Amino acid sequence: MPDSAGQIAKPHTTGTSGQSDALIAILKNEFGERCSTSQALREQHAHTTTWLQNQPPDAVVFAESTEEVAEIVRQCASHKVPVIPFGTGSSLEGHVNAPHGGISIDLSRMDKILEVNSEDLDCKVEAGVTRKQLNSFLRDTGLFFPIDPGADASIGGMTATRASGTNAVRYGTMKDVVLGLTVVTADGNVITTGGRARKSSAGYDLTRLFVGSEGTLGVITEITLRLNGQPEAISGGVCPFPDVQSACNAVIATIQMGLPVARIELLDNLQVRACNSYSKLELAETPTLFLEFHGSEAGVREQSEMFSAIAEEFGGGPFEWATVAEERTKLWTARHDAYWAGKTLRPEAQIMVTDVCVPISRLAECVTETEKDIRSQGIIAPIVGHVGDGNFHVQVLVDLDNPEEKRTTEAFVERLALRAIDMGGTCTGEHGVGQGKQKFLRREHGEAIDVMQAIKQALDPDNLMNPGKILPQS
Repeated sequence: MPDSAGQIAKPHTTGTSGQSDALIAILKNEFGERCSTSQALREQHAHTTTWLQNQPPDAVVFAESTEEVAEIVRQCASHKVPVIPFGTGSSLEGHVNAPHGGISIDLSRMDKILEVNSEDLDCKVEAGVTRKQLNSFLRDTGLFFPIDPGADASIGGMTATRASGTNAVRYGTMKDVVLGLTVVTADGNVITTGGRARKSSAGYDLTRLFVGSEGTLGVITEITLRLNGQPEAISGGVCPFPDVQSACNAVIATIQMGLPVARIELLDNLQVRACNSYSKLELAETPTLFLEFHGSEAGVREQSEMFSAIAEEFGGGPFEWATVAEERTKLWTARHDAYWAGKTLRPEAQIMVTDVCVPISRLAECVTETEKDIRSQGIIAPIVGHVGDGNFHVQVLVDLDNPEEKRTTEAFVERLALRAIDMGGTCTGEHGVGQGKQKFLRREHGEAIDVMQAIKQALDPDNLMNPGKILPQS
């Protein structure tokens, strides 16, 4: 494991090879072909779009109901074998790796939309439902699910990693839209948290405890979600700036003025170049903001005009905005394909992708210092981000077979994380901790880490639920 991934905590008790073999025999007998030990499938279920080492589980079981998940977890608990929940595998920090072996529970077949309550603007889904699947189902209801991390991630995985995305500046993150959960705990019991009421003062907020727990406290199988009404009108477009600092200052002014922007994304000049090539755009290769406004026809026009004035004040523009859906779709598809576009800048390299988030007032400072750091190291690393909430991503293209490049990149990622923390921010705004960000947790949270470890010990005393993730070794 690369040094920058930090130390990986070992389970207090792990199953022996014989126990794993005995467990797999039981699961094969119960689930038949839905329990697989195929090497290719196991590696696929450890594969993440990241630089971390692939660490496959001992077997993969495809669950089709909460009851089946509970049975699998009970069997794993009795054999002291780890459990690794799996949604779509789009995570970026090694969340689905199995550093101590174990059973990967694939939830992709749990893809039922259980109920939609249009009058109350909420719904209930199984964990394997993806965000695109849900929005396709909701299209004729006048509602939509706003959390948009780019990848067509599963709702269960998005809940487990507390995902956000391009719409977060207006609609919030998963912590803001999850109303309740069904969770299988480490002993195989099934609990429900929260409910459909919009507020409650009854007991501990267990829903928020499991949102963002990355599978380390239990397996999320069903989610009740808050929905939003589809906006009457949408306008969006692009606005170039002379440099990254000017673009960031325009973002800061936009947020501080209370302009209700739905999306405001930064692409530096290198990322714009990559998107032009990969997505067949014709943008000027200069730092650029992608924006979108939601509301009434008059409202989005007024908001667009107000942003144009802000951009001009910081040397940006012209802001070219449009209400034609096809034009907006092309732009946002390019934004969501930024990862793959970035890879074209150095096709033979791998991408070490990382993210941080800082208070909006420190955004320009953090991004410009990061840009200077990139130049000083001579690395290829486009910047792209959900800058409306102070969150940005860096994609470092690195030859992992070159030890010097690897060391340089790991040191850069560490400086970036510590820079954000020192500015009052976080080492990860939305990717999560997984394996890759463990070493920064105590610097960010201090003694609160001890409280997290106490909660983990109480709910998962044998450390079988996705071990080796989030919490650094004591």
